[in-house]
Amino acid sequence: MHRNFIVRFWCSILLLFIAGIGLLFFHSIPFKIFYCLTSFVASIELFSFFFKKKSFFHFILLALELILLILGTIFIIQSNNTTIILLLIGVCSYDIFAYLFGRGIDGYFFPYSHPFPHISKNKTWEGTIMGLISSFTIINLSLLITHNYSFIFLLAGPFALIGDLSESLLKRYFSIKDSNEIIIKKPGFAFIELLVGGKEGHGGYLDRIDSIAFTATIFLILSIL
Repeated sequence: MHRNFIVRFWCSILLLFIAGIGLLFFHSIPFKIFYCLTSFVASIELFSFFFKKKSFFHFILLALELILLILGTIFIIQSNNTTIILLLIGVCSYDIFAYLFGRGIDGYFFPYSHPFPHISKNKTWEGTIMGLISSFTIINLSLLITHNYSFIFLLAGPFALIGDLSESLLKRYFSIKDSNEIIIKKPGFAFIELLVGGKEGHGGYLDRIDSIAFTATIFLILSIL
């Protein structure tokens, strides 16, 4: 079993439970506060990248990623319950099923190739394709159940994929494996990172919300247009 998988699994269940309670019973206010805090810690992780590589080019990359976090947070804050729930369903269903199918049938249909070998070598064709199909199917059912006909949510899966890839590319430019690689070594941050299953070598807050932040940013821009 993948190292620290159990910790990450139960942390994910806990976070989903907190998000669900906040959205269903408290008019999304606790969820919005929680997301703002998550985005804030992700921003701290982002700035920690600069301790590893300092140049104008790397500063521009950090600025662009920070803009995504800010705009994504603005969209979450101004959205109603239904919008947030549909966004989370679209993004999380892609992430979950892409991971499950990627791990479960890796290399079964495409044994010798990966879709993004120079950006994220662990992504598989099986996981990517089934993640997109699963997201599209689940969000379709959700739109029918909620009688919501904003078909922009059908693009949540592809946007989630792009958001994940953009963060993978960012980390590659900074030669960083996981977003908490540097900050978790700072006193006082180890426990905070553990709350998202972020032991050293296993992601962090930015890794958890990269897809949501990118998708929410695109939705915000499209709503303005």
